[in-house]
Amino acid sequence: MQLDGLYQEIILDHWKHPRGRGLREPYGAESHQVNPTCGDEVTLRVALAGQTVADISYEGLGCSISQASASVLHELLTGRPLPEAIAVHAAFAELMGGRGQVEPDEKRLGDAVAFAGVALYPARIKCALLAWAAFRDAVARAGTVEAGGT
Repeated sequence: MQLDGLYQEIILDHWKHPRGRGLREPYGAESHQVNPTCGDEVTLRVALAGQTVADISYEGLGCSISQASASVLHELLTGRPLPEAIAVHAAFAELMGGRGQVEPDEKRLGDAVAFAGVALYPARIKCALLAWAAFRDAVARAGTVEAGGT
């Protein structure tokens, strides 16, 4: 029970005090994602410096889970080598798809382990994954779009 309370505090802290919020330039690519189930949305920009995630910025509207997840993503992946960021993305996606049966790797996922309980609620999984889907899409686009987003 104490762990659940800590996780709720982490999510609320990221929601109330978002990290990385506000779209910044320069950026390599941008992705806009919408959760059609609830209307949550996020626009996420990623800037790569070679094989390093130099910056992640975003703007969004929606529930505390979707917005806190974007904040956690920014804090967790900014500054990491791209292959490592992709591995963290995969670990988070596995956690969300595990229906509560996947043991979260706190060392790899940091504050993202707070979303482990979300995996028990299928309607909320898309909220938690929204920014992560935008990140994956933006990284895929970053190789084909000039810096600055144009």
